[in-house]
Amino acid sequence: MVKEFITSAVKKVTLDLIYQVVDERTENILDKVEEVKKQQKEDFRYLVQKLDTDTANLRNEFGQFKGEVKDEFSQLRNEFGQFKSEVKGEFSQLRSNYSAEIF
Repeated sequence: MVKEFITSAVKKVTLDLIYQVVDERTENILDKVEEVKKQQKEDFRYLVQKLDTDTANLRNEFGQFKGEVKDEFSQLRNEFGQFKSEVKGEFSQLRSNYSAEIF
């Protein structure tokens, strides 16, 4: 009976020690998981902020490019209008010269 009592006590103490070690290890693991989660949140926050900044920069650059293209088209329209006027003037002068020579 004493032997059974000692065996039972040793088993109980052993199990208590095992549970204590498992609890400590589990707590350490959970702490590390929480640290990883925190780091991920910070990393994602940084990435989202970087994406927002990069997107804003791209929008600004696109807006500038769009403005430059509009300016170029406007300049081309003006140059084409001037060329058209010059060509009309030349044709008018040729008509005048041609009609003066015919009549």
